[in-house]
Amino acid sequence: MTDALTYFSAKLRHETDASDVYAAQKAGDDFVLIDARGDDAWAQGRITGAIHMPYRQIAERGPHEIGLTTPVVVYCWSPGCNAGAKAAVEFASLGYTVKEMIGGYEYWVREGQPTENDKGSLPRVFDPQVMVVR
Repeated sequence: MTDALTYFSAKLRHETDASDVYAAQKAGDDFVLIDARGDDAWAQGRITGAIHMPYRQIAERGPHEIGLTTPVVVYCWSPGCNAGAKAAVEFASLGYTVKEMIGGYEYWVREGQPTENDKGSLPRVFDPQVMVVR
């Protein structure tokens, strides 16, 4: 039991999910949401309110753009993408409190949360395979 408790407690200290991030945004919680994907992915669509900072730019840009005491949540494309984990490593190495949003942009979109691109808001679609749709 101790191993499981230790493992899952640590896991929850370092990751979050789309539903919890959306709830935190709506509640006005203090954190910065970072899209760690490349330029083409950002242009195609991103989470409303996110900042574009590809993981390779974090060491240079992070300390100049985000206060060290501001919590950071990072994401990439999907569970099949590790740019979020790479971004989390970069922020953690700089001393930030950081979480990775599991599921990434894919699950944010599948849960119908707000997205946008350079032209404005994108349609919200709710996927019944990942949530209850009424």
